[in-house]
Amino acid sequence: MSKSLKRVRAALEAAGAEHEIREVGEARTADLAAQSAGCTLDQIAKSIIFQGAESGDVILFITAGGNRVCDAKASALAAEPLGKADAALIRERTGFAIGGVAPLGHLHPTRCFFDPRLCDFDVIWAAAGTPRHIFRIAPAELLRISGAEKADFTL
Repeated sequence: MSKSLKRVRAALEAAGAEHEIREVGEARTADLAAQSAGCTLDQIAKSIIFQGAESGDVILFITAGGNRVCDAKASALAAEPLGKADAALIRERTGFAIGGVAPLGHLHPTRCFFDPRLCDFDVIWAAAGTPRHIFRIAPAELLRISGAEKADFTL
């Protein structure tokens, strides 16, 4: 088991969250994850990382698979302009490679916002630290254990 997957499993278990981790062939994108989970695209909780242009901090936006992050709304929430975080920074701060970034279990504390659209479902799926693993969880549980703030930041 990879270190990344172990970290996600440990974070879920430490939080007492009811969950199911599933190994799938490929879940590098929201479309592939939805196909693997047998769910709708919006039931996939994408972890989108931006970098603060002034602070340099990474900021996580957990959004429904079919939604896109609105740059202006996201920047307003972050209280600074946001730019794209590169793969090296994402790996350094979260411990995950792009395509497997989980919404929890990061190496460093990460400010986080949560798309209310995810709360429309009983169950959602998110990356579990690798491009081949996803986990099933109730949206309220993910919101609680991620420490995210529910906010409108999508187009």
